[in-house]
This record gives sequence, C-alpha cells and structure tokens, in this order.
Amino acid sequence: MHTIAHYLDQDHRRCDDQYTLAEADIARRDWTAAAPRFTLFLQMFERHLDKEERILFPCLDRAMGNAYGPTAVMRAEHGHLRTELAHMRAAIMRRDSDAFFDHADTLRVLMRQHNLKEEGILYPHADRVLEGQAEAIVASMEGLALAESEAGSPA
Repeated sequence: MHTIAHYLDQDHRRCDDQYTLAEADIARRDWTAAAPRFTLFLQMFERHLDKEERILFPCLDRAMGNAYGPTAVMRAEHGHLRTELAHMRAAIMRRDSDAFFDHADTLRVLMRQHNLKEEGILYPHADRVLEGQAEAIVASMEGLALAESEAGSPA
C-alpha cells in the first residue's frame, strides 16, 4: 500500500517532469511543441489539484473538524498558482517567451513554498490523521484521475 504522501509526492514529480519539457520547448521558442506540452501539463496539474481539493482536503477537514485550517491555506495557494499558470498560458499563445519566463519565476517560488508545505507537513499529517482511510483515499484519487482522463476532461 502506498501512503497518501508517497502517492501525491509522485504526482508532483510527474507534473514537474511534464512542466520541464514544456519549459524547454519555450526556451527554444518551439511554439508548435510548447503549446500542447504546456496544455498537457495544465491538465495533469489540474487533475492533481482536484485530487487534493475534491478528495483529500474534505477528508482532512472532517477528521480535524476544521475547514479553515491548513486546507484553506492550500486552497488559497492553489488559486495563486492557477493565476500564474493562466498568465503563462496566455504568454505561450502570444509566443512571448519573456512574459512566460517572468511568470515562471514567480510560479517557481510559489510552487517551491507550496510543495514544501504539502510534502513536509500536510501529506505526512494526512497519513497520520487518516491512517485507517489512506488506502481508500488513494484509490479515490486514482479513480478520480482515471474517470477524468476517460471522459476527456481537461482537469
């Protein structure tokens, strides 16, 4: 059985790997490759956020009896990340690598801080608090991802 932390850490790595491919295309100004690669990254990233926001966070909120704690902070940060990503997508559509990398710098800082909190604090906490439910939660997250990919959903 995988822990919640392991499962979501691996998800972070897959998103990071896809982003790296898109960023390399943009650095080469290969816009034909960059747009679909970045779109795939956005789909993977949204799917990851869905796993957290629709499955993990509600379970944590119930277990802790508080929807205004750490999950509220994470949801707010997700909003900031989505905003930067929207700016980056717009820059790709304009074929503006300078604007893309300006927003990429901001995203990198936000993402590093966010992932450190999730991987260092939130996910291990979830494994402790949701110990008896971890396998079912991971299965639900995997099921959500599968259902969305089969439906052709961008998220």
